[in-house]
Amino acid sequence: DRFGHAGLQGFDLGRGFDGADLGGFGDIFEAFFSGTTTGRRAREAQRGADRRIDIEIDFEMAAFGCEREIEIERVERCHRCAGNGGEPGSKSPRCSTCEGSGQVRRVSRSFFGQFVNIATCPTCGGAGRILRTPCTECHGQGRLERPKRLRVRIPAGVDTGSQIRLSGEGEAGYRGGPPGDLYVVLRVRNHATLRRQDQDVVYELRVNMVQAALGDQIEVPTLDGDVEVTVPPGTQYGQTFRLPGRGMPNVRTGRRGDQFVVVQVVVPKDLTNDQKEALRKVGGLTGKPEKVTKGFFEKLREAINLD
Repeated sequence: DRFGHAGLQGFDLGRGFDGADLGGFGDIFEAFFSGTTTGRRAREAQRGADRRIDIEIDFEMAAFGCEREIEIERVERCHRCAGNGGEPGSKSPRCSTCEGSGQVRRVSRSFFGQFVNIATCPTCGGAGRILRTPCTECHGQGRLERPKRLRVRIPAGVDTGSQIRLSGEGEAGYRGGPPGDLYVVLRVRNHATLRRQDQDVVYELRVNMVQAALGDQIEVPTLDGDVEVTVPPGTQYGQTFRLPGRGMPNVRTGRRGDQFVVVQVVVPKDLTNDQKEALRKVGGLTGKPEKVTKGFFEKLREAINLD
């Protein structure tokens, strides 16, 4: 009412204003008023179904991109009959049951009045014609399931769950309709030493107490090869060093993240008596640890308890 007759232009009874499929609403509407939808849809070309395939790639492949060859089993249009289901050169006369409409109409009466029941023609299956000589290769189906090899280009920076759409590489359509699409879903294997966090990469560097106390030059792995990192004297557990531009690239922009090296100080478990004695001497020379200053909430809790 708000837009008048113009508001109905381009509105499909089988789909909403946003193009969403409304199921059988359009068929029901047409059955009561015009009764032409079922036969028309049965004869029209229909788009093929989409396909999905999952593949697994290495961490480095996800970082720098690659090309993978995949093989799928999919339904393709029969090349012998060009998808119409009939043997080349044969004739397919019009169905005498439905007169080529692909549907049959039955009128019934009830207490509420007269109703028209529309159904797909049982003789031709909605095609509107009879295949006198079905194709010897597809047996009248117009489609065949065959293996297909494809090369997929995987862009740099993809992650687990990323999808690559290959247009027109899905199932073949019905009655010469367009094919569907193929969706390649990726799963990235974990790296042996590196861990991904969005566009950044994290590496846990294990050092012993001597290296942490005195400092050291240590080579750490990156996506571009080993890089030497300086561990300064007095490095503490959990201290982090940043390597700019050593992370994963962004799929859209190509800009790379950073790599973070997190220090993990390893405390030895099995020590000889001499090693224990040496550590005791070192501990005595360093003195006792400073007392930790109480925080604000601890002081507030003590004040409440005193009151």
